[in-house]
Amino acid sequence: MEVMNDDLPALQARIDRTNELLTRMLAEVAKTPSTHAIFVDAGYLYAATGRLVAGTEDRRAFDLDAEGLIEALIDKARQIFADSRLLRVYWYDGARRRIHTAEQQVIAELPDVKVRLGNLNANNQQKGVDSLIRTDLESLARHRAISDAALLGGDEDLVSAVEAAQGYGARVHLWGIEAPEGRNQAEPLLWEVDSQRTLDLQFFKPYVSRRVAPAYDAGATRPTREGVRFVGAQIAAKWLSARGREALVELLPGHPYLPGSVDQDLLVEAESMLQYSLRGQADLRRALRDGFWEHLRTQY
Repeated sequence: MEVMNDDLPALQARIDRTNELLTRMLAEVAKTPSTHAIFVDAGYLYAATGRLVAGTEDRRAFDLDAEGLIEALIDKARQIFADSRLLRVYWYDGARRRIHTAEQQVIAELPDVKVRLGNLNANNQQKGVDSLIRTDLESLARHRAISDAALLGGDEDLVSAVEAAQGYGARVHLWGIEAPEGRNQAEPLLWEVDSQRTLDLQFFKPYVSRRVAPAYDAGATRPTREGVRFVGAQIAAKWLSARGREALVELLPGHPYLPGSVDQDLLVEAESMLQYSLRGQADLRRALRDGFWEHLRTQY
């Protein structure tokens, strides 16, 4: 189809106008800063830093300066994503019935931090955290809220979260924690991300300190088995009130054995109430567990 000579100036004007609009649009895009967010799987963080710095994965055995560590993570991201602004830090953890612990509440009140809670079962295992990470990563990438995601975690279940974010154009950078032995991140996760970085002992050491076990009077009167049994029942009542019947249903099939984490909590709380060490006191430890179980079974 031939274009009349009289139409050529109008066509050229439209082309020029289109080019001008494209140029302005590209200039606006160029002025818009990139945005990054940090995603922290707290379960991985506590386990890996505890083992690295304190020699244990048991959260009760060490203290973590979460505020200081979050500031350090933000500063690390600022160095890596120099031309980018921080959206926020997402902190994923587990809690009984998704009710914040005192520590989690303190973290939630920090500026630029969003705490997201999965559940904890009777064995203190996190449930639903990976799906929360995937939901946030995918949503933020889909709405172009972030261009880069720094993911501190190691679970293979996070692969789908990485793929979802990448599908919308976001780049996902995996941050890991130095492992004293072997590897603490799943290989399929390492394969999927856009980059990998390992934070070492010196990075975490200022923020982790091992707790000192309380000292009890060696001359204290030894409690009776019935007294210890009663304390076990008291602790069971508090345990049930805090965790609910769902946790009880999960725990009962293991009778007469308690999961290691529950048994350790029981021991520590009983010693605090009795002001007496039950370490090496096998008969009193049995009485304590008996009292704990007896109360729980009367409530089922």
